[in-house]
Amino acid sequence: MRLQIFIIFAVAFLIALAVTPLAIKIAPKIGAVDIPKDDRRMHTKTMPRFGGLAIYLGTMISMAFLLPIEIDKRVVGIAVAGTLIFLMGVLDDIIGLSAKTKLVGQILAAAILFYCSVHISFMTNPFNGEIVAFPLVVSFLVTTIWIVGITNTINLIDGLDGLAAGVAFIATVTIAYIAYIHGRYEITMAFMAIAGSCLGFLPFNFNPAKIFMGDAGALFLGFMIASISVMSPLKSATLVANLLPVFVLALPIFDTAFAILRRYLDGKPIMQADKGHLHHRIMAVGMGQKRTVLTLYAISAVMGVASILLSRGLPYDALMLIVAAGTLVYVFMKDQGIGKPFKEKRGGQNKKGK
Repeated sequence: MRLQIFIIFAVAFLIALAVTPLAIKIAPKIGAVDIPKDDRRMHTKTMPRFGGLAIYLGTMISMAFLLPIEIDKRVVGIAVAGTLIFLMGVLDDIIGLSAKTKLVGQILAAAILFYCSVHISFMTNPFNGEIVAFPLVVSFLVTTIWIVGITNTINLIDGLDGLAAGVAFIATVTIAYIAYIHGRYEITMAFMAIAGSCLGFLPFNFNPAKIFMGDAGALFLGFMIASISVMSPLKSATLVANLLPVFVLALPIFDTAFAILRRYLDGKPIMQADKGHLHHRIMAVGMGQKRTVLTLYAISAVMGVASILLSRGLPYDALMLIVAAGTLVYVFMKDQGIGKPFKEKRGGQNKKGK
């Protein structure tokens, strides 16, 4: 089993590594480029943003040929809905789509998952441990909110070279390990396919980037993490099993939630780009792109370890790490003033303004 896990990771890695240079060449020909039209961009030249192709092919090909599972309704649903999200992202990277159009596409993808029995159907009562089953309508709403929310969290943190790919890699490796130690080997291999694709793409995306993953890559990553997480890395139906994906993805979830709150309080559209994300605030204290990204990698990794400890029944050990990670985030937010506008310093612009 360990060999199979390694093989699926290696195949996904090699596919993404091989396809990314091809994507760099294809991007200008189809118009999938990021032109620095405003001061939010850190790059000063036109950049290809078709890296999602490498991530998509690396993940889907390795999963299709190497996962030792029968083609059931759930697998088909994830494949079809994931492809829909990827194609919608490609269109957005080439011609641009409105936020409403993308939202409709994401809800449609969530509906496909729900029809194919990939859904959140219950939660655990935190007080007595009993399982509370959701009515059909509630199950659909909860599933849709989770899928749409996590799909967009990865996209919203894709603001610095290598940030989204690295955070996604850390998250998927963490969930894969949790699934492995709890005997969920198919979930392990699925997440290792995503992890391998992220790592194969990262050498071309880390600062200084040669290519961006674009919305095709970011939305696809978020969707795949969200949809496979619904199947749970734990066999049990405990509260911890319900919350583990939230802890693993705590950094992008926090950044997204804070962005929505910040824009709402400022009276701005929720989907309007700004410069108040956590990575902006870290750069504002004097860190460059690389150090900022590495700092966020470290915070993500700490939350990943905390999630592993939680899955192994060590809540107090996990709490210590969560407090440490939360303290780091608080320091950076407090340094800039949570309610204050972000003040740019030289080299502190976001390349995409998400």
